[in-house]
Amino acid sequence: MGKIKIGIIGGAGYTAGEAVRILVNHPAAEITYVHSTSNAGNPVCSVHRDLVGDTDLHFTDRLSWDIDAAILCVGHGAARRFLEKNPVPEHVRVIDLSHDFRLRDNSLFDGREFVYGLTEMNAERIAAARNIANPGCFATAIQLALLPLAAAGLLLDDITVNAVTGSTGAGQKPTATTHFSWRANNHSVYKEFTHQHLGEISESLSAVAPEGVTVPQLAFVPARGDFARGIHASVTMRCAAPQEEVEALYREYYAGSPFTFLSADPVDLKQVVNTNKCLLHVVRHGDMLLVTSVIDNLLKGASGQAVENLNLMFGLDRTAGLRLKAAAF
Repeated sequence: MGKIKIGIIGGAGYTAGEAVRILVNHPAAEITYVHSTSNAGNPVCSVHRDLVGDTDLHFTDRLSWDIDAAILCVGHGAARRFLEKNPVPEHVRVIDLSHDFRLRDNSLFDGREFVYGLTEMNAERIAAARNIANPGCFATAIQLALLPLAAAGLLLDDITVNAVTGSTGAGQKPTATTHFSWRANNHSVYKEFTHQHLGEISESLSAVAPEGVTVPQLAFVPARGDFARGIHASVTMRCAAPQEEVEALYREYYAGSPFTFLSADPVDLKQVVNTNKCLLHVVRHGDMLLVTSVIDNLLKGASGQAVENLNLMFGLDRTAGLRLKAAAF
């Protein structure tokens, strides 16, 4: 089989830049074009400055369906509008990074069924899918922290999640709460108890829970951090299972996952930034259980996971193009 031909839509944003960074070095992929109406004709590296010397691609405002897969890196709501305006031929597989098709009630669009692309939960369905709804960044970190407990029927009490994200999670366009002079040396809560990722988290946890077990609601408090990339999530709940039993559940659940690992030691962001990894750590205190989950919001939380989905869809090694090392020092 020849290389997989890929078109990237919405090419000027952070997630598109990360997708290009991965795919220019992917052994089985070839970027056919990077679409951006606002940057048409400009070199891709004029926007994504870390790509100087890595690619001579230029942005284009023209679409071509002589590709095998389209990665949609447009904003929430914009993916649906794009597909309404630009019908994609059936032979082109679609990976959408927006929120538009993640929930079951929104997963069907114009004859296309979008499969939820959390690889640790849906690998078999993803491998057979034509369309993928890539999970949200917070949703990825929190689901990976809770899936083994949900599958074992151990999520029976209130769950509290405090999670902090880097500034890249808010997108490339500066706003009042994302520009440097406001974000630097600052920390703030936003969308407390109402974040848009709660729906997909709830659906996934309920899907893996034993029949008859109702997963409790999450009290999720997201925060903006004083750093560029990464998510650090602290998840607490009451749990009667001993520490050793909980650790065994996590090791067994993620035994076949090449990017999600249980760490015996506490985890931090520097271990995962610039990688497609999720690192987890569990610790008990009395009858309380703390699960810590760390990911790179632009990679495991977005473009890295999209490429992992791409690999599964085309029957490739799941790690192809994704053996990235953390820049810990």
